[in-house]
Amino acid sequence: MAIVSMKRLLEAGVHFGHRRQRWNPKMRSYIFTERNGIHIIDLQQTIQALERAYDFVRDAVAEGGTIIFVGTKRQAQENVEAQAIRCGMPYVTVRWLGGTLTNFRTIRSRIDYMIELERQRDEGHWDVLLKKEATLKLREVAKLERRLEGLRDLYRLPEALFITDVNGQAIAVREANRLGIPVIAMVDTNCNPDPIDFVIPANDDAIRGILLITTKIADSVVEGQQMRGVIMGEGVEEIPVSEEYAGEEEVSEAVEMPVIAEVGEGEDIIIIDDEVGEEE
Repeated sequence: MAIVSMKRLLEAGVHFGHRRQRWNPKMRSYIFTERNGIHIIDLQQTIQALERAYDFVRDAVAEGGTIIFVGTKRQAQENVEAQAIRCGMPYVTVRWLGGTLTNFRTIRSRIDYMIELERQRDEGHWDVLLKKEATLKLREVAKLERRLEGLRDLYRLPEALFITDVNGQAIAVREANRLGIPVIAMVDTNCNPDPIDFVIPANDDAIRGILLITTKIADSVVEGQQMRGVIMGEGVEEIPVSEEYAGEEEVSEAVEMPVIAEVGEGEDIIIIDDEVGEEE
């Protein structure tokens, strides 16, 4: 039995690709047809790809592996974070910091620094500081938490990445490829599937579609944990697709992603303090 039905994928708008003018020819084999100038994704392939990804994640987690959930589009952030927390996996929903994988030791040191600042704050060590100094410390902690909170419990490189918005995650994909870390991703018709190990052809702009597929990946993590004998907390259950998003069909509309950083060959970029531009 399939882990997700064709009906649910259709209801979530997973089949809608981008307009013909915006397609990536490398996605040709994943396109079923064209309707009103919009490419329609072959959902049979989506189901098969999701099942392969599900099995891979389940088995990796059953062997003690970690999966980082990555989704920085506004449509993805809330659901990616919720599903990652539900299954106890690390996540990135604000931006991917260059070097998160290829310079992991530095990133881990920043996480440890954040935890130490939190300890000082919670134990009242800053109460004796001048108001301005205390305010600066609080701002520093808040900024670090915003960037690194989802990676707090990551102590080693992950076994795989799960990405919901490939076009906005070139740096993450490149780092994973360089280290031989498998990448599982929702890949829309305007994306390049070549660097992705597990291509899940899907609309990466529809909130319901992102939630549905991310939920299934989280379910595979939970199943892997249960196979390993991990005792999960109460309330581990599938989070249903919100009725708020039911009804109207959603078509992928391109979301222009801001350029975060240019990474040259062999370079690792660590950016902790720069502000992140918000999508318009």
